Amino acid sequence: MTATSLPPTSAPRVRVRVNRLVLYTVLVALTGLFIGPFGWLILSGLKTPAELAASPVHWLPIHVQWHNFADAFNLIDFLGYARNSLIIALIYATLVTLSSAWVGFGFARLDAPGRKTLFGILIGSMMLPQMITLLPTYLIFAKLGMVDTYWPWVFWGLAAAPYLVFLFRQFFAGLPRELEEAAIVDGCGYGTIFWRIFLPQSWPVLSASFVIAFTWSWGDYIAPQLLLSADRSTLAVAVMTTYVTSAGTPVANLQAAASVMYVVPILLIFLIAQRGFVAGMSTTGLK
Repeated sequence: MTATSLPPTSAPRVRVRVNRLVLYTVLVALTGLFIGPFGWLILSGLKTPAELAASPVHWLPIHVQWHNFADAFNLIDFLGYARNSLIIALIYATLVTLSSAWVGFGFARLDAPGRKTLFGILIGSMMLPQMITLLPTYLIFAKLGMVDTYWPWVFWGLAAAPYLVFLFRQFFAGLPRELEEAAIVDGCGYGTIFWRIFLPQSWPVLSASFVIAFTWSWGDYIAPQLLLSADRSTLAVAVMTTYVTSAGTPVANLQAAASVMYVVPILLIFLIAQRGFVAGMSTTGLK
């Protein structure tokens, strides 16, 4: 062995280190790519309108405008709109998680003619854009007198969501058949089996589904804008429509500051439920 040659066992170690370095570099680059827009949003909330409109772009604020966050909070009923968003999101997320779990349990554990066909139709409905069903949905709720109420989110929650049904169906299909058979021998019906055996074991998927559904409802702009009046509307609508000048021009720095405060609850919920969310997304495809 020459002075410059490596021992036979060191070559694999060098290869592993190089692979890890490449992997970490890619992960850091992707992290920066995803965090970048949120960082730019924070910087925009700390600038003046002139700095936002400047050309070439001012990457950092010359004089940090911390008062933009206080102005964005005080110019509108921020807490009132946030309360409306929270009520709607909690109602929808709770109901759609439970209803999707029930439907997913049926697809996973019950044998019935046409089950695979119905499940295929359900998954296929995920390809329908929201705009296609929005107008018929609005006409139905208008006929029922539910416009400017929170009842549409109750019915949407009770109707389950195809993607969440898919998650629960995949998870329930992987549970041992012996659990179900032992419960049937003990005299339990499928309702009892679902509530007392299967649902308590599905907490990872429950956490993931609740976070996903809460994010859907919290971030929805179109449905609240269409169905709710100004005083019942959500924070998403208020952020996009109320920070304007007398001429109707958006005040971009206040919108950015309000958007940062608007995103914070979602980040907190994700951080709290992060372990269950990751576990639910990683186990739903395993049998």
